[in-house]
Amino acid sequence: MVGIDLFSGAGGMSIGATMAGVRISLAIEADRSAAATYAQNHPNTPVLQKDIRLVDPLSIPQISKLKRTKEPTVIFGGPPCRGFSTSNQRTRSASNPSNWLFREYTRFVKTIHPDWIVFENVRGIIETERGAFLEHIMRELKKIGYTLSFGVLNAKDFGIPQDRSRLFIIGSLHGVSLPLPKGKSHRQITVQEALSDLPELENGASSDMLRYPVKASTSYAKMLRGTLTHCSGHLVTRNASYVLSRYRHIPQGGNWEQIPSRLMKNYADPSRCHTGIYYRLKENEPSIVIGNFRKNMLIHPRQDRGLSVREAARLQSFPDWFRFTGSIGFQQQQVGNAVPPFLAKAIFQELLSINQSGDCT
Repeated sequence: MVGIDLFSGAGGMSIGATMAGVRISLAIEADRSAAATYAQNHPNTPVLQKDIRLVDPLSIPQISKLKRTKEPTVIFGGPPCRGFSTSNQRTRSASNPSNWLFREYTRFVKTIHPDWIVFENVRGIIETERGAFLEHIMRELKKIGYTLSFGVLNAKDFGIPQDRSRLFIIGSLHGVSLPLPKGKSHRQITVQEALSDLPELENGASSDMLRYPVKASTSYAKMLRGTLTHCSGHLVTRNASYVLSRYRHIPQGGNWEQIPSRLMKNYADPSRCHTGIYYRLKENEPSIVIGNFRKNMLIHPRQDRGLSVREAARLQSFPDWFRFTGSIGFQQQQVGNAVPPFLAKAIFQELLSINQSGDCT
């Protein structure tokens, strides 16, 4: 199967698709740093770094070739989701132009008519404008000719150490109603299992490439680590001393509410802080959502500092060979925005199993 990754970001969905057996022929991503990361980690896939609204699909050689191929095809991706996020109440409406970028996804689908489509977004899209955006997307895809299945999947149910729910729509051009994959029945992977073999780091750590200090002792760490002796991404935001003094008061599972009020005087009204602000991860449970982990001040379970890029990537299920590029802020954003590769892998495995069975035509 051949795929096109729209709004690819750093390439989390492409990693999962590739793991499942999809060959990615093209990625389109507007952000320069994310596109550079994608290109570095997918050297055999051309990356078009451009605003998708300015792209004519038929002008791209890879798409022209794809339309002539006899191989099954899939278009996948997730338009920017900040406007649909439940933590972004000010822009969760039809007046936010970013909330209409899904039309670019449907435009490409209408032009190319792939055999399959996979659409991903935050679960908040179900509630935004009382479901009007989701209904619009479904209606447009059905008009093009797709039989659709949709639902919300949680990463923690698929062997990923993170409580992260995402909406997926899967569509078939050949009348197949494909059920979403079911989560694994075994126990959930914890933060400790994901991070225990990584180096201890200081506030503001800046040594990108480091040797593993110990052998991996968990199957999850072994799987992401492979045969590597070193890995990248050991970068930590340098927090001010007054921020570090706040961290020391927060137990695992605690947040800003445990910080003494005398240390929160720069907040006009600390009670308005989101519950995920200054949250210290519980080592014996999956992580909370790895979104903007620098802005939210997510705290390492045992060390008084923020998460490193590699630690966040581990909690997202990125393999350790994957290298993020750009400044630390751009790398953190790329990790937080990504679809967990193992979750994408489960979706594409389900799709490929139906396609290979011959039930897709």
